[in-house]
Amino acid sequence: MANVYRLQILREGKLWEIYAKKVSHGSLFGFIEVEDLIFGSRSSVVVDPGEERIRTEFEGIKRTFIPLQAIVRIDEVKKGGAVKMSPFDGTNVTPFPLSMVPSSDGKPQ
Repeated sequence: MANVYRLQILREGKLWEIYAKKVSHGSLFGFIEVEDLIFGSRSSVVVDPGEERIRTEFEGIKRTFIPLQAIVRIDEVKKGGAVKMSPFDGTNVTPFPLSMVPSSDGKPQ
């Protein structure tokens, strides 16, 4: 059984939920590398404009690098689901530090 990952990402004040077959720390410092995005089958009727926006955003992209600060959660799941975009109110989420590079005194900036 192939791995499937559900990623929750903060973008433009909204919480995006996407699915991918491969997620890793990648080669760019401070970014998560996401490959082989999974989308459900397209229908001729657009039910969710948020889903269509996410599809359009990632159309034709084989691999994307997402900043650590944008990642809310990554889960390994049994199968993909519908991508979605929902409002984000900020409750129950602690963001990653904005800078992970230590200052001259050894503490994060």
